[in-house]
Amino acid sequence: MIRDRRPAPASKRDSGLADEAEGFLLAYAQHDQAQREAEELCARMPWLTTAQAEELTGHYVRRRLDVTRDLLLTTAMRAGQLRREYEARYASLRRALLKRHAAGVCAVLVCVGGTSALARPFTR
Repeated sequence: MIRDRRPAPASKRDSGLADEAEGFLLAYAQHDQAQREAEELCARMPWLTTAQAEELTGHYVRRRLDVTRDLLLTTAMRAGQLRREYEARYASLRRALLKRHAAGVCAVLVCVGGTSALARPFTR
């Protein structure tokens, strides 16, 4: 007996772990980008003391991450809203298509019934 050697589909747990890892990597990349931007900003202000530059860098990074988090949450909420709207529209279109198909089948059955009723006297 030959066994199927195809890989098993990823489970929900594996998918969740991958999503979590991707989120961590994205957050880390955003933090690094904000850190670089803050350092570039401080480099253009040579009069800042080291403590002031560190404080400004920390404040900039925190604020930038807050803005990024808010933007991502807003985007996720909008995506959920659009998904619900599209699913409702899809369900509506499916119902309309089902009604049209049912009406078409009924019309065909009526035509077949009428044709056979009309043809019956001629076949006797």
